[in-house]
Amino acid sequence: MGMPIRPSGPARQARLRTLNLELVLDRIVDAGRPISRTELIAATGLTRPTITRIVNRLIEGRLVTEVSRAPGPGAGRPMIGLTLSGSGPAGLGLDIRADALAACVVDLTGRVRHTAFLPRPADVLPRLGAMAADAVAAVAREGLTVVAATLAVPGPVQDGVVRSAPALGWRDVDAVTPVRAAMRGLDLPVTVENEARLGALGELYAGDPAPSGFLYVSGGLGIGTGVVLDGALMGGWRGELGHVTVERDGPPCPCGSRGCLLGFASLPDDVFARAEADDPAALAALATAGSALGVALSGALNLLDIRTVLLGGTFAVLSSWLTAGVRAEIGRRVPAAAWTPIAVRPSLLGPDAAAIGAALTAIDGIRRRPSAWLGNL
Repeated sequence: MGMPIRPSGPARQARLRTLNLELVLDRIVDAGRPISRTELIAATGLTRPTITRIVNRLIEGRLVTEVSRAPGPGAGRPMIGLTLSGSGPAGLGLDIRADALAACVVDLTGRVRHTAFLPRPADVLPRLGAMAADAVAAVAREGLTVVAATLAVPGPVQDGVVRSAPALGWRDVDAVTPVRAAMRGLDLPVTVENEARLGALGELYAGDPAPSGFLYVSGGLGIGTGVVLDGALMGGWRGELGHVTVERDGPPCPCGSRGCLLGFASLPDDVFARAEADDPAALAALATAGSALGVALSGALNLLDIRTVLLGGTFAVLSSWLTAGVRAEIGRRVPAAAWTPIAVRPSLLGPDAAAIGAALTAIDGIRRRPSAWLGNL
């Protein structure tokens, strides 16, 4: 006998309700201002009863809130608009920096609601777990519910495992289990992701820059990149720019190769203060780093149709000394730069981009699939 035929009507109806829910929330997000129910009807083509039902559900689920809007031309009462709620779900980001650990909570509107920093200790992962528990408790007092945490790490991640992070001495490390174990019994989903990809996500939410996309390069414990194309984070991009060869017979790299970018553009913690004091050695190191970074970025730009490079992490802080060298090498090595100029500038979020981007992963998921959050209430 063949497989029994299952009725498809209810399943299709449930899927339609989910799609309508996502459509309405998407229009509220895209409006960029409080939007009325009447405007939602026009923007979605849905009926008034359907809009009423969906909006009520979004309000009850603390995804959307009502606010007063100024009346239009002529006399009348203030209109009621709908906007994202800042008192519902939130995301938690954890970041490992060269000199510190960071924890950051972001609400559904993208606003940072909590930040904490700790000088980087030897027991990195257990300390991050404790910081996570503290952050969840702190924002709970403001009515926020942290739905997930994401850990930003300076290296490639596959199947939840940090495959390589030489600056931390890690190879094939399960970073999630020790973090969860230190959360004092807190039952919170934790994932791990490359810090440069998360930094790019943070910059995307920050509105930087244009629709055509950007290449984000992060300096710190490693040198990684994240790519945004057509308003979305590019998948399938490993982004380990630090291990791109810039000098064939250059110095050995911890990865086992020679002449990697990391050997030329990995800068000491005190280089900023020394450069500000016009220390010749620091200025020379920054000039070398800028040129080497430009060489490595040129290879990526010759493969990608991208016109903006954002310098993130420690590179954002040092951009005043790096940008000229990067631009010069791109001008020499990227033929397309002659007719489509490529902008090079510091990221908006600077060293905080990865922590904010990590927190935004949970928010991004809820915005894309609100039914998953609402179904758990």
